[in-house]
Amino acid sequence: MVDLNELRYLALSFPDTSEEEHHDRPSFRVCGKIFATLPDDEHINVMLDAEAAHIATVITPETCKALWWGERLTGITVALADAELDMLAAVLTAAWRRKAPSALAKTLDPFQ
Repeated sequence: MVDLNELRYLALSFPDTSEEEHHDRPSFRVCGKIFATLPDDEHINVMLDAEAAHIATVITPETCKALWWGERLTGITVALADAELDMLAAVLTAAWRRKAPSALAKTLDPFQ
């Protein structure tokens, strides 16, 4: 289980990340681009590419559900009560890297 304090600490640990409102809900952004949102106190929406989202839902179906925008798979919804911190860190890292400018993303791991 991951609580909201752990989640916020983790999400805000990435470089140039801020928490801002998005449609009256918290969102986490890198350089102004949303990589995750909190639809409620029990879930987080993580913006991943379709392949990563599909993999997450296959590997952890009890924790991750597909997040659709119309007919497009745009990420996953993670149930915080069922989430492991290391899994959540992995998907948030992938989402942050996807939205961060490439030079900034390389600062997280210069060997990527």
